[in-house]
Amino acid sequence: MAVVMVFLLVVVLGVVSLGRLKLDLMPKMNIPVAAVITTYEGAGPFEVENMITRPLEATLATVSNITGISSQSSGGTSWVMLEFDWGVNMDFALLEVRERIDMIKGFLPDEAGDPLVVKFDPSMMPVMNLAVSGNAGQAKLKQIAEDEIAPRLERIPGVASVSVAGGLVRQINVDIDQEKLNAYGLSLQNVVQTLQAENLNLPGGYAQTGTLELVVRTLGEFTDLNDIAGINLVTPAGGAVKLGEIAEITDTHREQTGYVLFNGEPAVSLNIQKEAGANTVDVSRRVHRELEAIRAGLEEGVTVGVVQDQAEFIQEAIKELRDNAIVGGFLAVFILLVFLKNLASTLIIAVAIPISIIGTFALIYFGKLTINMMTLGGLALGVGMMVDNAIVVLENTYRLRQEGASLADAARDGASEVGMAITASTLTTMVAFLPVVFTRGLAAQIFRELSLTVSFSLLVSLFVALTLVPMLCSRFLRLRKKETAMEEGPGNAEGGFYSAFRGRYRQVLGWALAHKKTVFFLTLLVFVGTLFLIPRIGMEFIPPMDQGEFFVNIQMPRGSMLVETAAVVEEVDAVLAGIPEIETIMVSVGAGGGPGFGGSSPDQANYIVRLQENRRRPVEEVVEEVRRGVASITGATISAYSATTMFGGMGAQRLSLKIKGDDFTTLEEIANDLVELLKQVEGAREVTSSLEIGRPELRLVVDRAKASAWGLNAYTIAAQVRTAIEGTTATKLRIDGQEYDVLVRLRRDDLPKIDDLYALTVSTPLGAAVPLREVTSFITMQGPVSIRREDQQRVVTVSAGVAGTDLGSVSQEFLRIANSYPLPPRYSLEIGGEAQEMYEAFGELFLALLLAALFVYMIMAAQFESFVHPFTIMSTVPLAAIGVIWALFITGHNLSVVSIIGLIMLVGIAVNNGIVLVDYINNLRRRGMKLNEAIVEAGSIRLRPILMTSLTTILALVPMSLGIGEGAEMSASMGVAVIGGMTTSTILTLIITPVIYAVFDALGARFRRRRANGEYI
Repeated sequence: MAVVMVFLLVVVLGVVSLGRLKLDLMPKMNIPVAAVITTYEGAGPFEVENMITRPLEATLATVSNITGISSQSSGGTSWVMLEFDWGVNMDFALLEVRERIDMIKGFLPDEAGDPLVVKFDPSMMPVMNLAVSGNAGQAKLKQIAEDEIAPRLERIPGVASVSVAGGLVRQINVDIDQEKLNAYGLSLQNVVQTLQAENLNLPGGYAQTGTLELVVRTLGEFTDLNDIAGINLVTPAGGAVKLGEIAEITDTHREQTGYVLFNGEPAVSLNIQKEAGANTVDVSRRVHRELEAIRAGLEEGVTVGVVQDQAEFIQEAIKELRDNAIVGGFLAVFILLVFLKNLASTLIIAVAIPISIIGTFALIYFGKLTINMMTLGGLALGVGMMVDNAIVVLENTYRLRQEGASLADAARDGASEVGMAITASTLTTMVAFLPVVFTRGLAAQIFRELSLTVSFSLLVSLFVALTLVPMLCSRFLRLRKKETAMEEGPGNAEGGFYSAFRGRYRQVLGWALAHKKTVFFLTLLVFVGTLFLIPRIGMEFIPPMDQGEFFVNIQMPRGSMLVETAAVVEEVDAVLAGIPEIETIMVSVGAGGGPGFGGSSPDQANYIVRLQENRRRPVEEVVEEVRRGVASITGATISAYSATTMFGGMGAQRLSLKIKGDDFTTLEEIANDLVELLKQVEGAREVTSSLEIGRPELRLVVDRAKASAWGLNAYTIAAQVRTAIEGTTATKLRIDGQEYDVLVRLRRDDLPKIDDLYALTVSTPLGAAVPLREVTSFITMQGPVSIRREDQQRVVTVSAGVAGTDLGSVSQEFLRIANSYPLPPRYSLEIGGEAQEMYEAFGELFLALLLAALFVYMIMAAQFESFVHPFTIMSTVPLAAIGVIWALFITGHNLSVVSIIGLIMLVGIAVNNGIVLVDYINNLRRRGMKLNEAIVEAGSIRLRPILMTSLTTILALVPMSLGIGEGAEMSASMGVAVIGGMTTSTILTLIITPVIYAVFDALGARFRRRRANGEYI
């Protein structure tokens, strides 16, 4: 009864914990990266680099635990990226960064803004992207999005902000007639200042009348366009002219620099960001519920569509893993039924699986983990292993029952006899994951929760095997009369298939013990032959996942106008229209899409394309068709790529070569050479250089002497030029509670072309109109868009995408080209991008693999009180490696951090069969049995539990290894690796491990004899 109550408590805790666990795609990752952002309005990239970036880099390099500094200096902005050691407390690190900045702030230009320190957080990316579209017009769509939709969404718990982009913004334009302005001796600045002075409501204090005190207010705010047109402008001659006489005043919208289309219709996009710590799926559900209510209240013809929703992929990926774990559990139970042929025995094991899983949820909750792909992947991996301990206990208990023990005695002794062995086997699997938990880097952040979940599940399953299983055996494990042979397990009689198989195994094992050298030679031959397959297995960082969407980026020549970009967009639209799998298309042309989505200038366009759920082709095939379709479009650089992973997969470039040096001309020459060389590499796509020439600039250099003679200075000239061309927001007009900008500028017809820009005039304080050419000189030039630096050196990056092959093959060819390229002195080349992450992660995980093997050996040495027997059992590890290599090769999976995690896991799993086998050989030897007899007897008796535990683990992983469903591609290579390793290690362990045991025992006996004869002191 006590055991029942304990497990009832476990079930209750597990169910409650499951209901409170948060659902997310991946574990929460603490990326030790921060940015220092500083604005310097009006400065070019070179000025920003010298005045802002370099001083900040020099100061921030002294911050503790800094591992790398990179920067980007562009027009008006400096970005300095700081990388810290993994595991650093970022709150303390950022505090030290701010202290260093305070020390240097006084040495930065006065015009520069205060440096802003921002911690990198993956959750800053929008969790949902919506599109408001319809026939209401872009201005109305913008108003609906800002006034009706965004405020309601922002009130939803968990939503941090909703940013609206696209559409038309209402604006009051005051278009000045240049000739009339000059005729009255007025300047654009006179108009701006007058509008600012006239549009005011100011308090005037208090006045008393009798016993009352009245508030005095002066009301002068504009109420409509007539108020603006009616204001008087005082001329230098002392007269006045109404603004409406020299300007056209219209209620219109801002000049369009970009737009958004959703499925071909004008649209407005809304990006939804969640609060820190909020659950993505919960936020998405609340947003969808609110959207239903919002849609019901929208005017006819206006709709709100979902462009992106992270929660959809999260839910599908989690569902696939959950289903894989359930199917794997049923397959494991089925194998037990096939072997045991006893329903009661099978049900005992079957009960242990859900109880172990439910108990694991409780540990996941108390461990402050979430339900994500890694924790559920750990459960899917652990389902097969959960029954291993229970099988060993059940099989041993049944053997004792056959020997005549009572139910209670058999249950008690059956668990106690194998208790140490299954505890050791459980610990070996758990300690194999210990190095993964303590490794550094992104891979450790990703797989830490998987390792913990597997360990939690094994810990619970051990507790179940040593308590619940014996209790159930003592109640329900009954013998059938025909089950009389001690060697046979539950439900199996002599003379069956298994009996014949076991007999054949005894013959093979006897032959192997008699031909040890032949067995060793054949094993070595297989192992060495397998090593030759390694170069034929590709490498990648994280296996790609089909997330059902892809992206297309258009980059026009710098300085291209919006209409030219729109023409290329129409050509790309025609290509996409011919692809039947596409469900929705959202494109941001120019500056229409807002932060994190759309282009930032009129010469860019960006697509988000969502595919149908029930499609036949994977996303990469669709993307390849798009690449072929857009290849014939000229006049633009067009790249198409899929969101293949959650780690760096949101960009087309997966690998890069970083060229470090100081001289821009030399860097450009090297970069251009490498671009041409790397374009020839098979599998490399869209090879580009980061050294990008910016938009053409027409620079006005003020002649200070001449300007001063006219009473002008650089500011007054620049302000008038900006007002004439771009316009200046003079004030705001309030209409129906909303404020709209009042923009003063020259009439568009009066704007000069570049050839006659000299004709533009600026007004002096005395009202004279001075041609711009009298006080300035014009220079046309182009410079870099930005200047990148790394480790306080200028750097140019040559980047490329990968298609049709693996990342490792292309990166190796990149490295070969880099190593053979003749670099000038003081210039260097380094690999970067996802390839760099891959090699760093491989190094960390291979170290974890060695440590796992060491820890497993130490556990076994402690169990067997021997340095020799653990070596015997560790022979299963290279045998497992044979299976891993062949499995990856046959299935076409690449070597990745995921498959390496599977290999690390095998270090702990593969030895379990060896532990059970060697432990029983030792027991038989202690009973006085001879060596070969004990080996053959132990092998034949432990054959069934070894096959059962191995097959349950293997079959439980089959659904995962198939890689079917959303996100299943990521864990498939791990399942394949474990299945391959378990298959070969199980088969070869039954032969090789006994042979090695015999060899080591003979060597030990020889050593003992010589020591007895006095040959050793």
